[in-house]
Amino acid sequence: MYSIQITSILFFLSFIFSSSSYAQSQDQALDDGVIRILAIGNSFSEDAIENNLYELANARGKRIVIGNLYIGGAPLDLHVKNAIGDSSAYSYRKINESGEKKVLEKIKISTALTDEPWDYISFQQASPLSGKYDTYAKDLPLLYAYVTQHVKYPDTKYILHQTWAYQHDSDHSGFSLYGRDQTAMYHAIVSTSEKVYSWGNFSILVPVGTAIQNARTSYIGDHFTRDGYHLNLNYGRFIAACVWYESLFHENVQTNAYVPLSISYVESKIAKEAAHLAVKSPYRVTTLSRYSIWSY
Repeated sequence: MYSIQITSILFFLSFIFSSSSYAQSQDQALDDGVIRILAIGNSFSEDAIENNLYELANARGKRIVIGNLYIGGAPLDLHVKNAIGDSSAYSYRKINESGEKKVLEKIKISTALTDEPWDYISFQQASPLSGKYDTYAKDLPLLYAYVTQHVKYPDTKYILHQTWAYQHDSDHSGFSLYGRDQTAMYHAIVSTSEKVYSWGNFSILVPVGTAIQNARTSYIGDHFTRDGYHLNLNYGRFIAACVWYESLFHENVQTNAYVPLSISYVESKIAKEAAHLAVKSPYRVTTLSRYSIWSY
């Protein structure tokens, strides 16, 4: 109860600061047809947005810039510490409007926040804590308040990235927090993301966790990671990018013609359907009955 009250107070204060910033900076708003997104993340944001998302957007003539503030395994409390200390702690991976990727090391959060007029900034928890609501309630309001006070443009909106449950046989130490049970981890992630999203501070929920769980009902089964927790480099990462695409552009990803060369036609169909159904129903698994057995 107390953590929820503190969360509400901190968010209220952050909105006061945001409104003040807006009043002082209305002439800075930018609308040039380019969608700019920045993730404050870790290796799970690397899996989700650094591969295939640009290509999906480009295939439909959509202009996009993608930034990822990366520290492997970083939880929200580390981002808070780095923000408050203005620490040069990040690998800043950026894909520009032409699709060129550059990586800058030892970058501060404050530097990235003012590098572009970001349309969206994404938050996520480290994977072992992704189903632990109290860790969000403790740290996310602090990070959100910092970002809203330092972002370059007042019209920036915010995204909550719902990450995925581990493979059933994962050896990740954090899996023990969920009894080494994939279903329990998934339900904890879904419950937590639903509660956090209901705070009302986020414009978009990106339900990659549900998309991966949907895809696991296909004939591919529980084979979407490369090490038990990071997504595999082909259809695993493609599913995540498809969810991000449909969430950002509000366009059915199944109508997008882009398919990576590394995956099959059927794998691409599974990925796009799993993603589309997750965006439609982000808090429950939808069985991919058409792909329960391989028939192509």
